[in-house]
Amino acid sequence: MTDLTERRIAILKALIDEYIETAQPISSDTLERKYNLGVSPATIRNEMVELSKEGYLKKAHTSSGRAPTSMGLKFYVRNLLKPKEISVADEVAVKEKIWDYRQEINQLIHQATIELARRTDALAIAIDTDNQFYWAGVANILDFPEFWDIDLTHSLLSLLDESSFWENLISRVSEEAPVHVLLGDDFGIDYLEPCGFIFSRLNIGSEKEGIIGVIGPGRFAYGRIIPMVNYFSRLIKEISGV
Repeated sequence: MTDLTERRIAILKALIDEYIETAQPISSDTLERKYNLGVSPATIRNEMVELSKEGYLKKAHTSSGRAPTSMGLKFYVRNLLKPKEISVADEVAVKEKIWDYRQEINQLIHQATIELARRTDALAIAIDTDNQFYWAGVANILDFPEFWDIDLTHSLLSLLDESSFWENLISRVSEEAPVHVLLGDDFGIDYLEPCGFIFSRLNIGSEKEGIIGVIGPGRFAYGRIIPMVNYFSRLIKEISGV
């Protein structure tokens, strides 16, 4: 998995779990107090320095705490994350919301985008096989402190008028996986570094694939949202009859 020691992996996981919850830089004292790491704050602090040198953490400008880099978040998603299963009740509720639109794929994807935004509390986007671009839940991103930065929010929302940006971004992802996570420098634009994009491809009976996904901060609640995006993708294929 990596050459990180078990102790550093445990500290990195605890720090990212806490960061996802709070959106604040995390101190060694916080980790020692809230997580059963079995070592002193001084030891945790030293290990955090080493994790920073290795590129997994970064020092906050305004506090003594540290936050994960996009490299640290990617490591977390690929190696440490334990996705939560969607309840049967939630699966049924989602299916009922979009079932009536199954005969018209464009309407189906549109309604699925609206419901995905509602279920994830994020900005949901989709592109169908005709290059139609859909989005929903724009106001949701304002609930995240990262998007209280007006310049970041303005820049991100401006890209909703640039479907070609998202198409080009997605086309560069060649890895085969049910769900893809893009973070930081994956966007190729410095000002989007705080953002995250979770998406799944839509294989809906066409040579060209569509996609559905969500945009938000890099500290997504990945364990909850990745399974949700995956379920929406599978459900669209299932009820569209392809």
